Amino acid sequence: MPIPRSPNSAAKPGINPWLVAVTISMATFMEVLDTSIANVSLPHIAGNLGAGKDEATWVLTSYLVSNAIIIPISGWLSSILGRKTFYMTCVALFTISSFLCGIAPSLGWLLFFRVLQGAGGGGLAPSEQAMLADTFPGKYFGQAFAIYGVAVVVAPAIGPALGGWITDNYHWRWIFFINIPVGLLSFFLTYHLVQDPPSAVEATKRERAKGVRVDYTGFALTVLGFGALQVVLDKGQEDDWFGSKFICIFAALTVIGIAGLIIWETMVVDNPIVDLPLLANRNLSTSMILQFVVGFILTSTTVLIPQFVQQILGYNATNAGLILMPGGFALMFMMPVAGNLVSKIQPKFLMAFGLLLTAASMYWLTGFNTEVAFRNLAYVRVLQCIGLPLFFIPLNTIAYGNLPPGKSNNASAMMNLMRNLGGSIGISLAITLLARRTQLHQDRLAANASRAFRPFVNYMNAAGGFTTKNLTGFYNIVQTQATMLSYLDVFKIFTIGTLAIVTLVLLLRRVKRSEKPVMAH
Repeated sequence: MPIPRSPNSAAKPGINPWLVAVTISMATFMEVLDTSIANVSLPHIAGNLGAGKDEATWVLTSYLVSNAIIIPISGWLSSILGRKTFYMTCVALFTISSFLCGIAPSLGWLLFFRVLQGAGGGGLAPSEQAMLADTFPGKYFGQAFAIYGVAVVVAPAIGPALGGWITDNYHWRWIFFINIPVGLLSFFLTYHLVQDPPSAVEATKRERAKGVRVDYTGFALTVLGFGALQVVLDKGQEDDWFGSKFICIFAALTVIGIAGLIIWETMVVDNPIVDLPLLANRNLSTSMILQFVVGFILTSTTVLIPQFVQQILGYNATNAGLILMPGGFALMFMMPVAGNLVSKIQPKFLMAFGLLLTAASMYWLTGFNTEVAFRNLAYVRVLQCIGLPLFFIPLNTIAYGNLPPGKSNNASAMMNLMRNLGGSIGISLAITLLARRTQLHQDRLAANASRAFRPFVNYMNAAGGFTTKNLTGFYNIVQTQATMLSYLDVFKIFTIGTLAIVTLVLLLRRVKRSEKPVMAH
């Protein structure tokens, strides 16, 4: 589809902008896939490298911490180095470190290479979204972000299934090696198809004219605040939250780091490493809050559903991931549809309808039991994936609709930061709720396991009496039912939370067709 060439396009002269959109979405797919593909392989990694289960979870945490640190400063790095140079550096670092992860001889080396991989991956998405925002005229934002959105949403959906299949049929090291050909192709195409647009070139010139003054204090506070926050979110439930001295220390470091960063970047330094003053743009600040919701809903449910079928229904990793696959096809269909609808329907109504479909899918989950069929779970995921693009596409269209020239990099960094934080907090909250509600339901169910409770006595007599084997079987049933009830509780809470967000979206101001998208309370 030909489009008018934007004077600020990231596509080289003579290159179709849609080709650039596909090119940069490849790296996004690769990076987002890596946030979930290793989850199901942790037992194999631990066994092969002689590590304990708790130690192996740092394979995930190290990547997320490094990722969380780089994202908020990626806008500044892009301005200093030049957007294309920074982006290609990130692709190269991610690809090389993926190879190094695949050949890591020990857990220590694997963790070090995962930190490098997270650093490379953290800079990809912000640069890509900035490129899309600059390349496509406003009326084409929806279609452009639809291509990008397929990569963002489909990658975590197929990650667990792909990781499980590779690990079961080959070796866990191949979950890292598969990044190499994609990374090399992305690097090659970026070099030949992408350029730094005039606004990005001017921004780099302005930064370099000032002299490259590194805000070391801002960088240190960013590392401290967001790195510690990711550790708290990833390890909180495992270490009993604030009952753990380790978590309390990192929680304190989080507060010190983020509070210090806000004060330093807004009141002290003249050349901030994180462009917090940009939050004065109401479109962007409101969109960031809603982007947090996207990350929260998408990431937490993508983790919960495979975990549910493995824990309750006994699915293996491959089949658990296949539950999400039909939703991936629904997304690929709905993304371009949502991209076209965003220019014809009021964004707030499109977003509200998308959230209602998402809420309906989670409410549907609350009616399931321990004998739910595969197809019903797949239908739920399809319904959810029909709704998410209707929310995601208008949101990104509005966020980048009226940014000041040269600010796309900084805005994209903060939008991606909010999506990642939403995902981390969503997963952490879901896991915590599951653990606490499971214990509560287990205590309530086990309280009836006494000779004074006639249904329990009848069950044991029908099973052959109060033998150790029968008591063990009954306890297993109690555990399964308690876990099932806890999942239903979490799905109910998420349903209510999503409906609450719908009311906030409906309070947004209408957008006139004659103006750029504007979003405000």
